[in-house]
Amino acid sequence: MTDSPGNDKSPLSFPCRFPIKIMGRADSAFRRAVLDVLSLHAPEIDEGDLSYRDSRDGNFLSITVEIEATSREQLDGLYQALNDSDDVLMTL
Repeated sequence: MTDSPGNDKSPLSFPCRFPIKIMGRADSAFRRAVLDVLSLHAPEIDEGDLSYRDSRDGNFLSITVEIEATSREQLDGLYQALNDSDDVLMTL
């Protein structure tokens, strides 16, 4: 389903490019969890599309990705799956 610009469900017009920032502990489990969720909800994304930024002390990592969002439902499902992961501390 594609939302139209006049659809009351979302102020966004789909499809659109949509940036997501995901934060967690700087370890391989966090990276793997993010990639697993993205592969289900935005299969066109691969590891090369992600940008990484370590915290000053290197304990935390933020991952930024821009997806081609096709619907509000896709975004809701993606955010829910990320937030349900024990490895993800926060999403923006």
